[in-house]
Amino acid sequence: MLNTIGERQKQLLKLLRGTRPGMSVDELSKGLEITRNAVRQHLSSLEGAGLVTAGMTRPSGGGRPQQLYVLTELGQESFPRKYSWLAQLVLASVQREEGAENMGKRLSDIGAGMARQIRSQYPELQTQQEKVEKLAEVMDQLGYSAKNATLPGGEVVIEADNCVFHQMAVKDLDICHLDKGLMETFTDSKVEQHECMARGGQLCRFRFLPKKE
Repeated sequence: MLNTIGERQKQLLKLLRGTRPGMSVDELSKGLEITRNAVRQHLSSLEGAGLVTAGMTRPSGGGRPQQLYVLTELGQESFPRKYSWLAQLVLASVQREEGAENMGKRLSDIGAGMARQIRSQYPELQTQQEKVEKLAEVMDQLGYSAKNATLPGGEVVIEADNCVFHQMAVKDLDICHLDKGLMETFTDSKVEQHECMARGGQLCRFRFLPKKE
């Protein structure tokens, strides 16, 4: 879907993807560094394609309420999710072979195996921070739209706003064990998820804690 629209419209969709409550014309104008009229033209085109829709309104400090725009479900699904198809096959296979009670552990093991293969390409990684930073790059390449972020205390976390398993995770959170196994093994850390798109969060945020000996 993204291959059929212009670069500026792709940028607009990416801004909306990272702001779950929605954005106003003024905010989009500032973020894209284009005029409000240009934003309105792009929004009209994207609404016609079914990718964007008007969301809630927001008080504007005494003036007329601001209209916010959000991605539709089609808009969310238009971003690449490069291995969600593989996960669907894996999930179906595990369900047949292991049964629902063993799903979490089996998916975690599969994620760990993936991590070992990917980590073998980066033997130079030494510190936890180096591993977390490289993992963000790897996840971004896989379609998660992932990046490093730094918390107020200096802790480095990973934030991703394009969950490749979103539709599956909404139905069954067991699929998230695959990601957790991947991240824990790649970084030699204990992973805690502090926000989840499948649970209504604006993004998925992961902390990386030292493993207990």
